[in-house]
Amino acid sequence: MERPEFAQYPYLVAWEVTNACLLACRHCRASAMPHPLPGELSTDEGLRLIEEVATYRPKPLLLLTGGDPLARPDLLSLIQKARELGLKVGLTPAATPLLTREKVFQLKEAGVTRLALSLDGASPQSHDAFRGEEGTFARTLAALDWAKEAGLPTQVNTTVTRENWPEIQALPDLLAGKGVVLWSLFFLVPVGRGALLRQLSARQFEEVLHWLYQVALSYPFHVKTTEAHHFRRVVLQKRREAGAQDRALAAGESMYREYFQDGMEHSRLGVTDGNGFVFVSATGDVAPSGFLPVYAGNVRERPLLEIYRHSPLFQALRDKDRLKGKCRVCEYRYVCGGSRARAWAETGDYLQSEPRCVYVPPAWTERGGVPAAG
Repeated sequence: MERPEFAQYPYLVAWEVTNACLLACRHCRASAMPHPLPGELSTDEGLRLIEEVATYRPKPLLLLTGGDPLARPDLLSLIQKARELGLKVGLTPAATPLLTREKVFQLKEAGVTRLALSLDGASPQSHDAFRGEEGTFARTLAALDWAKEAGLPTQVNTTVTRENWPEIQALPDLLAGKGVVLWSLFFLVPVGRGALLRQLSARQFEEVLHWLYQVALSYPFHVKTTEAHHFRRVVLQKRREAGAQDRALAAGESMYREYFQDGMEHSRLGVTDGNGFVFVSATGDVAPSGFLPVYAGNVRERPLLEIYRHSPLFQALRDKDRLKGKCRVCEYRYVCGGSRARAWAETGDYLQSEPRCVYVPPAWTERGGVPAAG
């Protein structure tokens, strides 16, 4: 189940087009501020990056994120260029006054393939408190309706913390009513402002992942987890118990290429930080993930693909035999591999075992918890 092609090309390229955002969300990985950072990639530099990414084979998905991408004046021209070159573009705007019905239609016309909006609670009170601004819940629901009107498929991103987990359980019914194609749950990694929030315990992680499996079977949208790769292990275990296949594996992940109704490919099995996924910061720094702010180079100095293929950081993350602790001997390491970002945030070592996984591999037990030699 290993995916060796990820050593040559990423499956998904995320570009933080700006750090600017009018919101001050409690969990913000980027610790976004109202104004852009000094030295953010220029329009010409951004276009060159997009042109390079379009040469990859197969062409990866391009995610434009932030901050708030809508705070970047040249956003529509960047999207248009990406679509002209045959890239599928995802966008994650913030629910600020910049997100209007007119803007949603403009994004659709420019070539956005899917709009990703955030809901971190099932009520205005909980979500707006999380986002630090009144009215964001209502604006997000309105934007989902505008996107549906424009024929622009949507996904909802939800950050999972110990504080908002009780509220999250009420979201599936709301999402089903809005016609979203994907629910993507981001399990808190304590970086940026998120360092002040509390994660779920390892046992709570397991309970939530089992609940998500049932959600994926019961609702019309797909379910994906970010920085909770052990959802894949839970799904495989459930499939084995049932003796049947289903569509729940992390938004339809499978051994085969599958596509949503908007033409966006399902998340691929085995994609993890630095292994199929690469992140470019607003100033061009390249990291395995926005949640793993360890940088391997800058696109102003070297091509992105050169950094991705040849940097020791990325090579280490793609070699599952270099993982430590129980992750190293886990039979699910090629489809899961644990959150390298969380390992780094909690232990200072991105190759350590996933700190929030309760599963104990048989090989770990047989060795008495001692890693194999070499």
